Amino acid sequence: MTTIHLTTKIKVSKQTVFDASRNIDIHQQSASKSNEKVIAGVTSGLINLNETVTWRGKHFGFYLTHKSRITTMNLHDYFVDEMENGKFKSFKHEHFFEEENGITIMKDKLQYETPFGIFGELFDILFLEKHLTQFLLERNKILKEVCEI
Repeated sequence: MTTIHLTTKIKVSKQTVFDASRNIDIHQQSASKSNEKVIAGVTSGLINLNETVTWRGKHFGFYLTHKSRITTMNLHDYFVDEMENGKFKSFKHEHFFEEENGITIMKDKLQYETPFGIFGELFDILFLEKHLTQFLLERNKILKEVCEI
């Protein structure tokens, strides 16, 4: 299992960042490089507990679909999205929010497993972990820009 940890500081309230983080439209904007689009589930606005969203985007030259469900949510502090259907063996993205002196500290913890045994592990080491890290960094950059306007 691979784990990616990221921390982003955003100069607005954690409520604002929390809502922006679960906003389908903002996510779609941040994923424009992979031409990611919503094809099912919650298609715009805020996603909530037990709701699903299915994305279709181009990664590594292939169009892939990924369906996630919000499995846990503690308003303004924490939420989790987990894959229900997609190419990963498992995929869990935890989102943490803390506020200190008007600055929100947003932490991402993404844990995933690749299928295909040693071949999946090799693909992860060579390409996938870096790709997902860059994907999240771009997402967080857009979140910061949108929130700090």
